[in-house]
Amino acid sequence: MFIRPSWSGCAFLAILTWPAAQNAPPQRDQSPGQISYKSASDADEKKTLLLKDFHPVSMLHASAHNVDRAKYYVIDVHNHVNDAMRIDDHMPPERVVEIMDKTNVRTVVILTGMWGDELQSVIDEMVKPYPGRFMVFSQIDWSKIDDPNFSQEMVAQLDDAVARGARGLKQLKDLGLGVRDKSGKLIAVDDPRLDPIWEECGRLGIPVSIHTTDPESFFHPVDNTNERYEELTEHPDWSFYGPQFPTKESILAARDRMFAKHPHTTFVALHMANWPENLDYVSHLLDSLPNVMVEFGAREAELGRQPRRAREFFIKYQDRIMFGTDNGMDEAMYRNHFRWLETGDESFDYWGYPGQGRWKIYGMELPDSVLEKIYHKNAERMFRQFRPAALASTK
Repeated sequence: MFIRPSWSGCAFLAILTWPAAQNAPPQRDQSPGQISYKSASDADEKKTLLLKDFHPVSMLHASAHNVDRAKYYVIDVHNHVNDAMRIDDHMPPERVVEIMDKTNVRTVVILTGMWGDELQSVIDEMVKPYPGRFMVFSQIDWSKIDDPNFSQEMVAQLDDAVARGARGLKQLKDLGLGVRDKSGKLIAVDDPRLDPIWEECGRLGIPVSIHTTDPESFFHPVDNTNERYEELTEHPDWSFYGPQFPTKESILAARDRMFAKHPHTTFVALHMANWPENLDYVSHLLDSLPNVMVEFGAREAELGRQPRRAREFFIKYQDRIMFGTDNGMDEAMYRNHFRWLETGDESFDYWGYPGQGRWKIYGMELPDSVLEKIYHKNAERMFRQFRPAALASTK
């Protein structure tokens, strides 16, 4: 016999079951319209998208200002276009000059010019046909490191390079990380055999542009905690983690001792002294050593993600920072850098994103007086130190 429940009985049943219903997990399959505030139980299982295929499109509505030409003409103090080592693919010189003209880049410094005939070929192709548009630096021939007269040979090689037209000396990161003598021992950055070379640069009044170590992440394990995991997977030989390598700190300490030992030589500590992740360290370096300059080639990403600290740094050290790219030659590349320096735009891609890490950068909107120094005045002051008479005295 069916007995119809009274309304009071229904109410009593609802009161008993209401708390349990409120605490029950959402049944999305049964209630597709219901909105949950808890993670799906199978969320981790569904996270199968490969990192290389992850290309999120920002939904941020933010101002974007294109800067086609730099506000003041530019001297790019860190480039390798058509260099002797062929670090980048060769470009027709006319195309290189076209890019420069379109973006207000007056002069490009080709750092890796080598020496002898290789150096001469760069001078003949790039420097002589385009007066004032290109400069080239020489390098040290490490194949002669075990020669008894290595120091004197390199001083003579440097003098010859400057006589040909070189206007500086470039040192790659292999010093301290890869250059070894015949016994297998790493050559330290402050090796005394190099002292005569640095001193000769000071006597001639030419700068030494030196790349020492690499990003901090390159000295950490390449695992799920490394913010440059993708880059190091792409370039496994860029990882310097392990007992076979000296620490980043020890290599930089040797470099800084070398800087202090040669106060009459101007050193350009490339890549923002190769520790843009630690601007307190770079500040201490510049405060301690007045013969050191910096530039930011290939470090836009590191600096652009800390815009307030970087802007403070750029303004404080406006007489010590120079414009450098180390990113080949491309109109869009230069314009990206100009946007970073000149505008207050927020959350945009650095040049080459996401190659160095998955983060965005922010414009610093630097004052005009600071921009002009960074774009060209600081470099011009440095290159005016060249003393042709000192070269003549070596003949």
